[in-house]
Amino acid sequence: MDETTRVWGADSEVGRLRSVLLHRPGAELKRLTPRNNDALLFDGIPWVGRAQDEHDVFAQTLRDQGVRVLYLRDLLVETLASEVARRECIDVVLTDPRLGDTLRGRLRVYLEGLHPEDLAHVLIAGLAHEEFTSGRGLGYVLMERSEFVIDPLPNLLFTRDSSVWVGDRVAVSSLAMHARRRETSLTEAVYAHHPRFAGVGRIYSPDLERLEGGDVLLLAPGVVAVGTGERTTPAGVERLARHVLGAGLAHTVLAVPVAQDRATMHLDTVCTMVDTGAVVMYPKVAHELRAIGLTLEDDELLVGEPGAFLEVAAEAMGIDRLRTIDTGLDPVTAEREQWDDGNNTLAVAPRLAVAYERNVETNARLEEAGIEVLRIPGSELGTGRGGPRCMSCPLERDFLGDEWKKSCYGK
Repeated sequence: MDETTRVWGADSEVGRLRSVLLHRPGAELKRLTPRNNDALLFDGIPWVGRAQDEHDVFAQTLRDQGVRVLYLRDLLVETLASEVARRECIDVVLTDPRLGDTLRGRLRVYLEGLHPEDLAHVLIAGLAHEEFTSGRGLGYVLMERSEFVIDPLPNLLFTRDSSVWVGDRVAVSSLAMHARRRETSLTEAVYAHHPRFAGVGRIYSPDLERLEGGDVLLLAPGVVAVGTGERTTPAGVERLARHVLGAGLAHTVLAVPVAQDRATMHLDTVCTMVDTGAVVMYPKVAHELRAIGLTLEDDELLVGEPGAFLEVAAEAMGIDRLRTIDTGLDPVTAEREQWDDGNNTLAVAPRLAVAYERNVETNARLEEAGIEVLRIPGSELGTGRGGPRCMSCPLERDFLGDEWKKSCYGK
């Protein structure tokens, strides 16, 4: 398909996946140490070579299904050929208040002199104190040798969080955690300046209230669920709802409060879709999860009464019930596989999903329910608490439109 006629976006979580944005982990993971891994949001120190091998298997699994894989780093290098994009990315780095004027000035000169390939490397992998030999100023002198003049972005691996598509428009999110906020400057630059995305409409930007892509689920054409908890604020849900509903991209947005816990940081850590009208869910929260419907009438955002998520979602979707598949078989197994991203699946098409191979019981349950599981290794990739869905931003899915109900319980 010619890029000028390509229709980017998605109206569901399960339409046939055509193009996806990934980030192959690289030098930024090598910056993780026992001293900084907590601050950089990792639960362990990954074996980088093995993590890259696992990610390559993930990418090839998608290619084998006919999915076009685009890498964020490659797109960023091409984007940085634009002087405007270079300036915008560099300016974001220089807003760091730790720097001071002297170090900031030296750093600007250094960054502006880099080739796009080298600049992309520094923006992603960071710049250590000892690597920046031309550094000057009090901030630089008093900085520990182990510190970074520019912090690395190891969580860039999770491309779902920094952008999400609703219909044919992209929301570049507003990340909550300090260690991740600069990620969206790179994503924003790609969508704003790369020729592939020329003319793409926007429905969110990083300067707005906190909102992360892992909290956004396209339950059905016209129905968007948004988790609110550790990473996405109620104000962020409300802002996205106004934009999505106002643009006619959905008729209902569901606000879904999610417990603020490391194992349930986003809505997609407890619930993902594997078929039209079917989700895989962590059983501990499946019947406790609540939802509040948001609709727009005469430019006024109407807030409904809270209700059980499964019931409120089914009603908004216009179906009798939302079918659920549990992670694990018993409470202990379910808790273990929830921690290992057992239900953070990526649907490639209806009834076809990618999942970590380590979640044996959950994968068996999925297959018993008629879902074909494409298993990938994830022992090292999982140290950042994210599964196949977290690691992928669908750029292009087949739009289901009004036809989706035909495959939903035979309707």
